[in-house]
Amino acid sequence: MQIELLNEQGQAAASVDAPEAVFGRDYNEALVHQIVVAYQANARQGTRAQKDRSQVRHSTRKPFRQKGTGNARAGMTSSPLWRGGGRIFPNMPDENFSQKVNKKMYRAGMASILSQLVREGRLAAVESMKVDSPKTRQLAARFKAMKLDSVLVIADEVDENLYLASRNLGNVLVIEPRYADPVSLLRYKKVLLTRGAIDKLKEMFA
Repeated sequence: MQIELLNEQGQAAASVDAPEAVFGRDYNEALVHQIVVAYQANARQGTRAQKDRSQVRHSTRKPFRQKGTGNARAGMTSSPLWRGGGRIFPNMPDENFSQKVNKKMYRAGMASILSQLVREGRLAAVESMKVDSPKTRQLAARFKAMKLDSVLVIADEVDENLYLASRNLGNVLVIEPRYADPVSLLRYKKVLLTRGAIDKLKEMFA
């Protein structure tokens, strides 16, 4: 399996070898959908809360007499059928949204995404991704020369200069292979891998 190796101008100067098990799989749409949904669900926090009929502030007085009014009978205003009443199934802060995905399924899904990015021409390799100083302008000029406006960079090592230079760019994310996730892979228009990152991704997902 060959992946394009881009130069400083964003042109394919050569190619690098990549493992077929990670970058040459068939696309499994159902599996990719499952791991994306699970990843987003596991990021949710149970911070919302609603009140049931025992928790709302109300009077226990019967709002009107039982018969003769033409209305449906009502015992108290905390009923979920009334405006201002409690919820029948309220959201609670301890609600758990997490979904379990087996490790084998997650590895297969990530490899499926990487393989599809290669087929679509959205994934390429670079020799390295380093900057001399923590200057955002320097890194932005490099991506501009490569004609990249939305890019995910997976580098084998992210030093302090690279982290500080990239964190203020809105459409750029620089991470190490261990932090790669399905949502980021699908979100950015282009994914750049360093040579060292390809070997680490092989260890993780092959």
